[in-house]
Amino acid sequence: MKYRTFLLFGAPGSGKGTQGKILGTIPNLFHCACGDVFRNLTIDSEIGRIFLDYSSKGQLVPDEPTIRLWRENIHAQTKLGRFNPELDTLILDGIPRNPHQAEMLKDTLDVKAVFYLSCTDMSKLVERLQRRALRENRLDDANLEVIRQRLETYERETKPVLEFYGKELVHQIDSTQTPVNVLLDILRVIAAV
Repeated sequence: MKYRTFLLFGAPGSGKGTQGKILGTIPNLFHCACGDVFRNLTIDSEIGRIFLDYSSKGQLVPDEPTIRLWRENIHAQTKLGRFNPELDTLILDGIPRNPHQAEMLKDTLDVKAVFYLSCTDMSKLVERLQRRALRENRLDDANLEVIRQRLETYERETKPVLEFYGKELVHQIDSTQTPVNVLLDILRVIAAV
């Protein structure tokens, strides 16, 4: 069975997590942030050590362990009754992170729309990430060099995912708006799908 899915897409700091948390409170929408799944790992697990090694350098975790962890998490959420694939639509944030992951998930996800939260002002992204680092104690967001590395990795490896899904599914949304206006833009598309 393929999961009905909306993707939240954009550079680190573009507001995917904020929008995902809000959307996840709406009945029959289930938010899954891949970064949160990774951050909840413990370093005494194999995948936890892999995540720590890559994230501390601002690099992405390799595709196979990422997809394996995501599948295990969705399966666990289904067993716990938090996600019902028959009724709920997934709101994915942070996955797929590159065209290879999108290809790996092609038989699993029925993508209805991709919300591309775009921000042309890189200084705004850096400022948001540093604020988040303080507020949420996220070490991966605190170091300016790691932030630059993450933004470069996004441009090089992640942005091509937009081409994978094609113009028909991609809805570009200005993430420099207030969070409420970003949400309104997203909800207009969801209501029409």
